[in-house]
Amino acid sequence: MSPFLLDSNVLLDLATADPSWQAWSEGQLRNALKIGSVGINPIIYAEIAPAFSSVAALERWLDPRIFQRLGLPYEAGWIASRAFLQYRKSAGLKTAPLPDFYIGAHAEVSGLTLITRDATRYRTYFPSVSIVSP
Repeated sequence: MSPFLLDSNVLLDLATADPSWQAWSEGQLRNALKIGSVGINPIIYAEIAPAFSSVAALERWLDPRIFQRLGLPYEAGWIASRAFLQYRKSAGLKTAPLPDFYIGAHAEVSGLTLITRDATRYRTYFPSVSIVSP
């Protein structure tokens, strides 16, 4: 099985001890670590940063022994732009590329399994991406 990419919502469940989703997200992280590596990219990092009081606190929480830091492939930018155009043509409301499009494109280009609670957009615009979701 391919390595895993953790979506921001899963990490935020853990960082904020979300009462509805923490148990599910912890279980998915544990399962992923039993199988392979677990990664994040700079976009995911930026999306979870507001949950922390400082960069030092964020860096401590994102233990590099657990969370592999992955670069965002340039090819993912192209794929994200195509998915975003498709989204806009189907009456999507956002005017700037959403982080989800970059995250989905990264998972697609790198063959990563995406762990997310928000699978609908990923399944719609990145149907080849393997997804773990509730």
